[in-house]
Amino acid sequence: MPIPTTGKKTLLLVDDEPTNLQILRHTLQADYRLVFAKSGAAALELTKKEQPDLILLDIMMPEMSGYEVCQQLKSQADTKYTPIIFITALTEASDEEKGLALGAVDYITKPFTPGIVKARVGNHLSLVQADEVKESRLQIIRSLGMAAEYRDNETGMHVVRISHHARRLALQVGYSEEAAEELFYAAPMHDVGKIGIPDTILLKPSGFEPDEWAIMKTHTEIGAKIIGEHRSPLLKLAASLSLCHHEKFNGTGYPQGLKGNEIPHQARILSLVDVFDALLSTRPYKKPWPLDEVLALIKKEKGEHFDPELVDAFLTDVPAHLDIQKQWSDK
Repeated sequence: MPIPTTGKKTLLLVDDEPTNLQILRHTLQADYRLVFAKSGAAALELTKKEQPDLILLDIMMPEMSGYEVCQQLKSQADTKYTPIIFITALTEASDEEKGLALGAVDYITKPFTPGIVKARVGNHLSLVQADEVKESRLQIIRSLGMAAEYRDNETGMHVVRISHHARRLALQVGYSEEAAEELFYAAPMHDVGKIGIPDTILLKPSGFEPDEWAIMKTHTEIGAKIIGEHRSPLLKLAASLSLCHHEKFNGTGYPQGLKGNEIPHQARILSLVDVFDALLSTRPYKKPWPLDEVLALIKKEKGEHFDPELVDAFLTDVPAHLDIQKQWSDK
């Protein structure tokens, strides 16, 4: 990996015509660190060495075309998501369609206007940066959820499993892909309030005394406070899940005693899959339950602890949820 020498983004400019490279250099050198290649093979080697943030790629080159270069880069894990902009003299719509189909983010025909090239490079780098910020935020959310889970589960895989369980059940009952994905990413934060519970209570191997149980139940409100109030829909959902995942359909849950449809639907999904996974898992205070006993309890709690419609849907899809348990096991 190259040692960073500047805060500027790195662009790889690929063209077999030196004049074209010169024009691009004058257009972009003030804002970016530039590296150059005059052939497809050289471009592939430089990509490994320099790890550019974006590639400007000619199509018509000897020995290896820009299409072939793009195809190779998109087939490799390290460069799959590196944005590629074709700059070419090929003006047919079919040529552009082919380039975009191969994974390029843009297609500019020659002769090009320098200002347009500069603007499009900036726009695509901004999109990459936005995606990186989003990915970092999601990783932080999951990491914080796993940090809380490590308090009483040394593998931390419970939060991974319930994310997959929750997404699976959400899609089954009619959620859009986007809504199910949002639940997937918010779910790991549901027990972050455990951070505020003393080990003497959280890790107690036997039943709680009334005063200990009262403290244990506060993890729902502690978690909501840790997450805080935000405009972000994802963090709003995470706070809601933290606060409401121990509410029960019959109104006997905590902390607010919500009943039926008063409980957010995502929290009702999480409540069911959380219990399913917890009963099948080892904890300091319990051994894993046999599957038949877990399913019997879920059926028994239909309309009591759990939303009846969600129970019915879940029970028709148990093999898929067992696959999730196996794929993300604690072992």
